[in-house]
Amino acid sequence: MVLSTKSTTAWAEVDENGRLIIPPEVARQYGLNPGSRVRLDEGHNFVRMHRPVTHLTKVYIEPTVACNLDCITCFRNAWEQPIGRMTEETFERIFAGLKELSPIPSVYFGGIGEPLFHQKTIEWIRRIKELGVKVELITNGTILNEKISRQLIDSGLDVLWVSLDGGTPESYEDVRLGAELPAVIANMKRFAKMRKGSHFPTPAIGVAFVAMKRNIADLPKVIKLGMSFRAKFFSVSNVQPATAEMQDDRLYLRTMKDIAYLPSHSVPTISLPKMDFNEQTRDALFDAFTSGCNVNFAGNNWGGANDVCNFVESGTMSVAWTGDVSPCWPLMHTHISYLHNKPRLSKKHVIGNVRERSLEDIWLDPEYLAYRERLHNFSFAPCTFCGGCELAEANEEDCLGNVVAPVCGGCLWAQGIIQCP
Repeated sequence: MVLSTKSTTAWAEVDENGRLIIPPEVARQYGLNPGSRVRLDEGHNFVRMHRPVTHLTKVYIEPTVACNLDCITCFRNAWEQPIGRMTEETFERIFAGLKELSPIPSVYFGGIGEPLFHQKTIEWIRRIKELGVKVELITNGTILNEKISRQLIDSGLDVLWVSLDGGTPESYEDVRLGAELPAVIANMKRFAKMRKGSHFPTPAIGVAFVAMKRNIADLPKVIKLGMSFRAKFFSVSNVQPATAEMQDDRLYLRTMKDIAYLPSHSVPTISLPKMDFNEQTRDALFDAFTSGCNVNFAGNNWGGANDVCNFVESGTMSVAWTGDVSPCWPLMHTHISYLHNKPRLSKKHVIGNVRERSLEDIWLDPEYLAYRERLHNFSFAPCTFCGGCELAEANEEDCLGNVVAPVCGGCLWAQGIIQCP
């Protein structure tokens, strides 16, 4: 029984039998159906309830791995994968699968390539929007001309993400080879003006920034650029080196060493409040954050091991241009990255193909469910802060005896170092 419900606060009650009664709208939103198993984590004064692993909320669709740029951060710099585009037959299978799901998950168009490099992407957005769900797309912004902008706006797209990895033409073009920052900013400003005027124009605009030594000083400039075209969201990620040379650009060497699998009572904890960040507080706060303590900042944990697969926690699945379904974006393609100054081979992991099985059938596959359960508990090796043996050089097995590939001990997404918008 609901006692009261406000915008982001809902109330539940315990009935006469000691059972917790959750508001039905909350239960629906988080997939809490009869028989669902829910993981609970106890905090100091709260119990955190995780989304059931049976709840599908978002589908990533990769229209193509082709792109008009040659960015230094791209996995394509160190792989031997075919370049191709999703066929209409494959999309129709995805679309049919979405219609069969209840509730229908949101959709995000993105992957290795540039989604707008596929001539059907905007039409596919429009069709999925007819199902009444949220749709997002990420672009490098270089081909966002007036015609494409109008088509995207008219398609009903909810959020347009643009990748900006520099705040000056020089720093931006140092990362995104073949692109020009002034042209991209002009495209985004035109796009912003073309939207219907309101306090909440759609599509909303987001900015994705990949942080490196070479460009981190540009982050304030990127934020200002984003505000110049009314960006509503900003997402910052670290770089995952695809080549040996890119290792020198990492900003998380100490962060990886500080990630430790120690009981919380073994490490001192410091609790910090919100305060002004200025010349008076900057050095003191910096020293506190790097003191070796577990830092609680205004009620939020800073540092330590995350040990959470955000793709599983968020209830997502990824569909490559071939129709192959993978548990997450990083496992859609076999690729090389670098961990602890050594190449790490991440082999793609395919659960099924939409041309052969429905989305629901793949999502509820017993082996796939068992895989998500393992990730939910995250009993995986500490490769991110150890990485001292040959088992860390691939995602096939680890030192804890996990031999059901893929193993995720070396996943930087799981430790909050890499993140997707």
